[in-house]
Amino acid sequence: MQSCEQIAYLGPKASYTHQATLSAFNSDNYTFSPQTTIEDVFSQVQSGKADFGVVPFENSTNGSVVFTLDLFADQNAKHPDIVVCGERYVEVHHCLLGRPAAATQGHATGQTKAVPDETKSPSSSGHATPIPGNPTPSNSRAAPLTSLSHIKKLYSHPQAWGQCKTFLSCYLKGVERQDVSSTSRAAELVAADETNTTAAISSGIAAQMTGLDFLARDIEDEKDNATRFLILRRRSLEDTSPSFGKENGQEQAQAYKSLLSFTVSHTNAGALADALAVFKTHGINLTSINPRPSGEAPWHYMFFVEFSGKRGQTAVDDTLTGLDKVVRSWRWLGSWDNALQQKQ
Repeated sequence: MQSCEQIAYLGPKASYTHQATLSAFNSDNYTFSPQTTIEDVFSQVQSGKADFGVVPFENSTNGSVVFTLDLFADQNAKHPDIVVCGERYVEVHHCLLGRPAAATQGHATGQTKAVPDETKSPSSSGHATPIPGNPTPSNSRAAPLTSLSHIKKLYSHPQAWGQCKTFLSCYLKGVERQDVSSTSRAAELVAADETNTTAAISSGIAAQMTGLDFLARDIEDEKDNATRFLILRRRSLEDTSPSFGKENGQEQAQAYKSLLSFTVSHTNAGALADALAVFKTHGINLTSINPRPSGEAPWHYMFFVEFSGKRGQTAVDDTLTGLDKVVRSWRWLGSWDNALQQKQ
């Protein structure tokens, strides 16, 4: 009997990463291993205990997941063989999950209309408070389904706070927040809390699995909020060869994405510009660039560059050769199919 491939992902079940994992590996040939942290996923793949890993990489509203970037930076050389081999996009619609206050137990869980003003917290009008830096803040797209005056503490993954800023400012301003490893873990903690004074920013699936009530639905700031997840595997000999299978052309380049990191001299003026100029010279379209501390010295940075194309295409291989001449070091982090291009 053929053994199933092991897939590690940021768990527990019902996390958005779990949804991305099921989208990427949707057959009976895989077994799934939920992990507590993103670093655990990297470690499982690096050690060979998992064949693939799935981790969050960036959100359309709140930007890059720095925890993932820092693991790619790998300052302590714990994950030297990790490369990216795929990506998945998941629409993210956050819900506020918890238990309604005793006085509002009669409200239906799936109620969609806003609660009357008399059941809201005293300062909750649906209008964010103006501040000097933002004198005309946006109003919340969502309204609570019941009173939130009893909520004293919120749990969620750090990325979720930035995706739901307006709702939190309008209805839960000043309420204590605690970061946890995933949105589904937040729901588990709230379900176990017997005081019923906590709430989680999590998914609708998590509500079904934990038995929590919907205190509000679709509380994200942007209705098209989505998160991109990367699929990891261990590096092979193919990934270290100069090239594999020459392909050319702009159309083929758009069908793929690649990721690499590099460091430059922090004492040479224009060192970063020289590195980026190599991509321009060979017609490589950069899709993102992110700096993170390099660990070499305070205020020194490593740069992550994602671009269209894959290793094996002449322009990409020539770019790597050019980088050798202008950067201190660079690390290849993989090529994969452009999931957005495939949908078009």
